[in-house]
Amino acid sequence: MTGEITVVSPIDGSVVARRSLAGGAEVAAALAAAKKSQRVWRAVPLSARVDVVKRFVAAMRARKDEIGTELTRQMGRPVRYTPMEVERMCERAETMAALAPEGLVDVKAAARAGFTRFIRKEPLGVVLVIAPWNYPFLTAVNAVVPAILAGNAVILKHSSQTPLVAERFAEGFAAAGLPAGVMQVLHISHADTEKLVASDGVDFVAFTGSVEGGHAIQRAAAGRFIATGLELGGKDPAYVRADAKLDHAVENLVDGSFFNSGQSCCGIERIYVHEAVYEPFVKGFVDLTDTYVLDDPLKPETTLGPMVRAAAADFVRGQTAEAVKQGARALIDAKRFARDRAGTPYLAPQVLVNVDHSMRVMTEESFGPVIGVMKVKSDDQAIRLMNDSRYGLTAAIWTQDEAAALRIGDAVETGTWFMNRCDYLDPELAWTGVKDSGRGCTLSKLGFDHLTRPKSFHLRTVA
Repeated sequence: MTGEITVVSPIDGSVVARRSLAGGAEVAAALAAAKKSQRVWRAVPLSARVDVVKRFVAAMRARKDEIGTELTRQMGRPVRYTPMEVERMCERAETMAALAPEGLVDVKAAARAGFTRFIRKEPLGVVLVIAPWNYPFLTAVNAVVPAILAGNAVILKHSSQTPLVAERFAEGFAAAGLPAGVMQVLHISHADTEKLVASDGVDFVAFTGSVEGGHAIQRAAAGRFIATGLELGGKDPAYVRADAKLDHAVENLVDGSFFNSGQSCCGIERIYVHEAVYEPFVKGFVDLTDTYVLDDPLKPETTLGPMVRAAAADFVRGQTAEAVKQGARALIDAKRFARDRAGTPYLAPQVLVNVDHSMRVMTEESFGPVIGVMKVKSDDQAIRLMNDSRYGLTAAIWTQDEAAALRIGDAVETGTWFMNRCDYLDPELAWTGVKDSGRGCTLSKLGFDHLTRPKSFHLRTVA
């Protein structure tokens, strides 16, 4: 017996699913099948691979409501939103399929008489995708679909909180007619995942998760010459300039801070507001936050569900209490949110002012529904504070001056810079991070470069 995954719903503590963990023989068989199938799949024309992805999208889209409810039970996001994740996954897969012909085309060298010269992008082989629970479809699709389009085989290892998501991927590709072995699912422990990374059968690892998890992946891969793509933590900042359209900034930033109970890789975790608009911004932010409904996420009126587990909620409670003890002021009366209870996953949203960077809530990833709002006097001060972080996934500015946004964006250390929006992935743009937010790139035409290797062809004609 190798062990078992038990998925406990944060909604009510009920058991959603149980799955046996794969043993060594099953892992070895999956690797062998992936290797064998990939040798055939790589020779399939790109147009046929694109057609498979389109059929996969159709199969998943047809089930999005059913799959969305299942996702709510696994990780707690309100059911009014979870089908949207499946739809966005489908849209993202469609975008990557449309970009594939350009992203995977041969790169031709300058014409030279008597020579044919070009660079071909060859698939790496077997890609191991390790996906998290917080956006389990969207984070997985970033690597799974481009890898398959590029001619690789994929093994998907999902979080033990959302193992059913991996199974839905497998079902979708089976319905699409993807050959057996090209896309497989493994439910395995952390220790066995590290062994798999270190094995000779894996040619690339795409990991989304914590900084600590990223270091573990790096250590496991250190003995082999394979690359890893790492999307790790974030403490994403926002800056509201004096010329911002305040109503729009408030609406966007409340959503960017509290959607998915703040459990978003690129969610807003700290806000800097110019002193000229600080007071009205904070008032509007608090007023809108007070309209949220914290309740059972299976109810259609619920806008804020439980966090993934009680320990995660208690961590955020601890950060908040520590900040208040250090001088921060909490503006939301948690008593308004009847479901908020210490020791449970249900946690009311919280807005903190009188904060600074001596407080963990402004420097350490919270991954929950708490936000610190800090007054600044200038663009330069905002830039300095935004860069005062070990992370750099996304950052955002609210302004009506695009030239200023470009100038400030050039100075901010981040993978993606937004103006007048946040907490969003554009699949036509590269998704990447700096500092402890990771390395590598998914999505866009550039994403295919990380799932292929360049092979140069230098052909000479002899008369």
